[in-house]
Amino acid sequence: MNILQERNKLVVQRFNKEFIEKGNLDAFEEIVALDFVNRSAATLHIPAGREGIKDYIVDVLRKALTDVKVEIYDQIAEGDTVVTRKSISGIQIGEFLNKPATNERIVMHLIDIVTLKDGKYVEHWRYGQVVN
Repeated sequence: MNILQERNKLVVQRFNKEFIEKGNLDAFEEIVALDFVNRSAATLHIPAGREGIKDYIVDVLRKALTDVKVEIYDQIAEGDTVVTRKSISGIQIGEFLNKPATNERIVMHLIDIVTLKDGKYVEHWRYGQVVN
């Protein structure tokens, strides 16, 4: 694996740990390109641009879940693409995915496919399921 692929994997890890898990908006601004496209946006009913994913994480996921944890199981990098198998979990304190608060931990098992350019997210696909 070359240095660029290793760097890209670290960028994806940072996005997950700093932005999704910790809510660090500075990390989001540094990592996500202005022309970012989320190819899975329709499944979440959000706009496909960078503001759509930012608003979803900040205003939906992080408001509905507390104690958010991201666990990365595997990463594969090829060319400018990084595939990550991961889970996002949290205690559901608000409505999420059309379900009322349960005050129990939920786990989402996900596979992300991210294309990067110059160390920034430019394209994203997501596949996954929620397990209570």
